[in-house]
Amino acid sequence: MIKTIFFVIIGLLALAAAVVALIASQRPATFRVSRAITIAAPADRIFPLINDVRAFNTWNPYNQKDPAMKGSYSGPASGPGAHYDFESKKAGSGSFEVTQADAPSQLRMRLVMTAPFKADNVVTFTLVPQGSQTGVTWAMEGPAPFLARFMGVIFDMDKMVGKDFADGLAALKAKAEKPA
Repeated sequence: MIKTIFFVIIGLLALAAAVVALIASQRPATFRVSRAITIAAPADRIFPLINDVRAFNTWNPYNQKDPAMKGSYSGPASGPGAHYDFESKKAGSGSFEVTQADAPSQLRMRLVMTAPFKADNVVTFTLVPQGSQTGVTWAMEGPAPFLARFMGVIFDMDKMVGKDFADGLAALKAKAEKPA
């Protein structure tokens, strides 16, 4: 009897895994996550808070998650080549580097994660003037290997990463709107 129950449970788990795998196989091989906010400041005041990697890390939600994060800067302080390596038990390990800076409208970074999983993604910040305010969009896109698509069926990655982006944009807004 116990053997039968065991095999039924194993069979149900295998069926559930097969269904999740089937759903995952139908998902796109790339992903994109983005969040936007309106900030009551001109783009030329906001842009340096993103372009300078040290300034970026003062509001970066992933740095805020782990005060014990280890990091090192290399290259110029801002603009293309500005680089940051990080290692954290809570936020993962990897690096990011500014690859393109078109002040004050757009900035691109390359984010390479080495833990808890490997990833190589493009991060884009777009700043659009809206009168005396600026619309800021933070987006990340990259390949979605099968394992990521499989996990995405179980966990809503857009919601999880999107919350971090929204938190970061709120911190950027607070910093940019603070009187000089």
